[in-house]
Formats: sequence, structure tokens, C-alpha cells
Amino acid sequence: MERNNQLSVVVTGASKGIGKAVAEIFAANGASLYLCSRGEAALYKTMEDLQTRFPQATVKARPADLSVKEEAIGFGNWCLSQAVPDILVNNAGLFEPGSVHSEPDGLLESQLNVNLFSAYHLTRTLLPAMMIRKQGHIFNMCSIASLHAYANGGAYSISKFALYGFSKNLREELKPHGIKVTSVHPGAVLTDSWGDFDNSSNRIMEAADIAKMVWAASSLSVQACVEDIVIRPQLGDL
Repeated sequence: MERNNQLSVVVTGASKGIGKAVAEIFAANGASLYLCSRGEAALYKTMEDLQTRFPQATVKARPADLSVKEEAIGFGNWCLSQAVPDILVNNAGLFEPGSVHSEPDGLLESQLNVNLFSAYHLTRTLLPAMMIRKQGHIFNMCSIASLHAYANGGAYSISKFALYGFSKNLREELKPHGIKVTSVHPGAVLTDSWGDFDNSSNRIMEAADIAKMVWAASSLSVQACVEDIVIRPQLGDL
């Protein structure tokens, strides 16, 4: 994508983990950022931290629970009141372990709400304006769990397979409109989902690793689109 003076970048789930790392790398490069997450205190702390460390960037934030359709649409409309996004990073998500035969009733619905419908409703809100401008780049934070099933994946893996399907459909639909779509498939990354995991041996990846790949894919010429980013720990999946 050709860089203008200040890219407008929307990042969901931006208060920690991969979302925060993605926001950081774009802030370091002077973007205008529009961030959201469910946790208001952590979100505003992230906003203040990024604005302090990267004064060349513009950082705005609005708390939202994107698993709720109305809040996803509301956040999207708030973003459009600021700017039409150049880049949308659908990162909001939640891992809940389980097996299809024994996981709690309702887990699939809640996992679909946060891992699929959040991206679906926000993207649909932002797309008309992006399509009029005929440019932009959408990143959907899928998972290795979008590509193959694994033990204790259950509803989470189903929701991530669905997100990848959504992403692949978007890619085909948006080709004529000048909008790129990239599916990101990280393996194990050191985020809150891993709790107090001891990574002193560097067994799993850092959130910054994923952010660097998103930045690189967003930096290509307008005629190049990275469709899938698959990135795993050097020693493989856990």
C-alpha cells in the first residue's frame, strides 16, 4: 500500500497481547490509531502509553464489547466519524478450551459472537466507505486452529475455522474494489491466554513477531496482497 502522510488504522482487542503489539508498531510509524477493547481501564492506559511514547502518532480509543452486535456497529460508526480506515485489524477474540461432546451449553454461541461476529459486524459497518474510496487492507486474526483441529479446541477451533471462511470470502468479494484481505494464523504466542507460562527458553512466540508480519504485509505495493500469514514457534506447535 502506498503510504500517505498518516495512515488511519483500526485495531480491535488493542489493550493487550497481539492487538497492543500491532497498535504499537503502527504508532511507531506515525499512524492515526482508533482502538477498542472491552476493558476500559486497560484500553485508556494503552492509549496514553502509545501517545506518550510515539508523539508523532494520533491515538484515540473507545471501549466496546464487539461480541454485542450493536456495540460493534457503534464502534464502527465512531471510527467513520473520525476517518475512513486504511487498515482494519480484526483482532478481538477469546480462547475458551473445551471439547464438542462435553463443553458447556452455549459455549459455541459465545465463541462465535466474540471470534466471528465481532469481525463480521464491524467490517460490514466500515466497508461501504472503504469501497467508495477503493483502497484499504483488512487483517483477520485467525489461528493455527483455523487450519486444523486439535485436542481441547472445541468451539474455539470451530469459531476460528468460521473466521477463516469469512476472511476467504471477503478476499474474493473485495478484489474488484481495491481492498486487500489477509488472514493471519499465529501458533502459540505469549499472551494472557498462556497465563504464567514460563517462556524463559523462548519456546513460544512474542506478540511483536505477529505485529511485524502485519506491518510487513501492509507495506507492499498496491498490486501485491499477502493472502495468508502462517507463523509458528520454531520448534512447532505445543
